[in-house]
Amino acid sequence: MIPEIRQNIRHLARPLATTYGLRALPDFADIVVVAWLFFTTVHISLSPVVSKVLFPVSYGKASAKAQRNWDAHVVSLVHALVTVTLASRCLDEKSLDVDRAFGSYRDAGFLTAIAIGYFTWDALESIIHFTEIGFVIHGVACLTIFVLGTRPFVQYYIVRFLLWEVSTIFLDIHWFLDKTGKTGSTLQLINGFALLSVFFCVRLIWGGMMSYDFFVTLNGVYDQLPLVYILVYGTGNIMLQGLNWFWFMKMVGALRKRFIAKPLKGKLNGHGILNGNGNGKLDSHLD
Repeated sequence: MIPEIRQNIRHLARPLATTYGLRALPDFADIVVVAWLFFTTVHISLSPVVSKVLFPVSYGKASAKAQRNWDAHVVSLVHALVTVTLASRCLDEKSLDVDRAFGSYRDAGFLTAIAIGYFTWDALESIIHFTEIGFVIHGVACLTIFVLGTRPFVQYYIVRFLLWEVSTIFLDIHWFLDKTGKTGSTLQLINGFALLSVFFCVRLIWGGMMSYDFFVTLNGVYDQLPLVYILVYGTGNIMLQGLNWFWFMKMVGALRKRFIAKPLKGKLNGHGILNGNGNGKLDSHLD
C-alpha cells in the first residue's frame, strides 16, 4: 500500500514538473510530502506531548500562544539537526563540484526534498501565525528557491547554504534556556557566544563567500535559464544575506541586554547597589 501511495504522489507531481521544467521533482515528491507531514506532526502532536512531560511548568503552564511558539522551535531544532547531518555528507561529492550549476547527486536531491517539506511548513506557520514580516519573507523565499532547485539547479550551493542551519541549533538552545529559567546563566552566556561566533562564521563569512561564488556561477549560465530563475535566485540571494546581517545585529543587541548591565539613574537599593537590568527582554528574533 505504501509503495502505491508513493508512486501516486510522484505521478501527481509530473504535470507540475513538466510545466515548470522541474525534472527531478517527481522522483522526490513523496519525500516532500513525508517531510511536510513529519514536521507538521512534530509541531502539533509530538512536541506538545513530550514537552508537557519534560517541562510541566515552563511548557505546561504557558499560554496557548507561548506553547505554539515553543513547538515551532522544537520543529526548527529537529530540522536543523537533520539537515546539518545530511548536508555534511554531500559536501565532498565531486559530481556537484564539477558542474556547480546543473550537477546533481541523489543524496542532495533527497536533502532538497526535505528542505521543501520543511519550508512548506515554515512558510505556512509564518503566515498563519504572523509575528514578523522577515520570517514570512525568509520562509517563502527559501521554499521557492528549493522548489526551483529541482530542475535540478545549483545543488552544490543548496548543500552549502543548508549548513547555515548549524547556527539555528545554538539559536534554539538559547531560546529554550530563556524559557526554562536559565536566563542570564553561565550556560546561556557560553551558548550565546557560541551562537554569535557560529552565526558570524557560517552565515556571514562563509555564507558571504558562497554567495559570491554563486553569483559567479549564475553569471556563467544565465543565458541557459528562464528569467524567473535569474530573478528568484539573484534577488533571493541578496535578500537572505541581508536578513542574516539584520538578524545578527539583533542578536548582538539582545545578548548585550542580557549580559551587559547599563548604568541606571536612581537610588541605591538597600544593599548599596544600583538595581541592574539583567532580565531585559530579548528581541523578537530570539523570543
